Amino acid sequence: MPECSHLIVGLGNPGPEYEHTPHNIGFMVADRLIEKWGGRKSDFRSKWNSEVAQIEALGEKILIQKPMQYMNLSGGPVQRAAAFYQLQPSQIVVIHDDIDLDFGRLKLKQGGGHGGHNGLRSISGLLGADYLRVRGGVGRPNVGGEAKGERVVGHVLGPFAKAEQRELPTFLDTLADAVEDIVRHGLPYAMNRHNGDGRSKGSDFHEPPRGYRPP
Repeated sequence: MPECSHLIVGLGNPGPEYEHTPHNIGFMVADRLIEKWGGRKSDFRSKWNSEVAQIEALGEKILIQKPMQYMNLSGGPVQRAAAFYQLQPSQIVVIHDDIDLDFGRLKLKQGGGHGGHNGLRSISGLLGADYLRVRGGVGRPNVGGEAKGERVVGHVLGPFAKAEQRELPTFLDTLADAVEDIVRHGLPYAMNRHNGDGRSKGSDFHEPPRGYRPP
């Protein structure tokens, strides 16, 4: 059986028109991770209607995946990768944008609803909902009434605000650090370290003992 300890899925939409939009924050973090772990973006290869890169990092063999169908069809590529490696939901980490969190905030969790996110809806429909999520806050437009839905779509598929563009590189690094902590130390540790204001806890946070492995 092929070896893979974790499947890291960054959600987004294919095409240059979506490349730098809030809805593609998962793709951005996937690119950050492969470089953080010593690879290159050119390491991605086409497979299962997605771009995938297998990399050895943190003492593990990890698959990074970017589904290249549109967001509402993300589940198919993820299901095929998970089936190929015979992965359990607890080995699958999905990185996605979240309009219910302010820009720059993040939250880690396992399971739950899709919250209206079509990528999560698609994955949960095929795999169940018990996979791990890294939610990257992108905020929502302050609007109500009939225009609300249209404004939300325009917000997540439009450009980041100028202030957000300045902060985005640091935010992507923090999200990548959160994924790494999940792989290295397990979800409870990563949640304790990262859930909240979007900044990893620094010198006041105690690393687990050497040799610690998540249960």
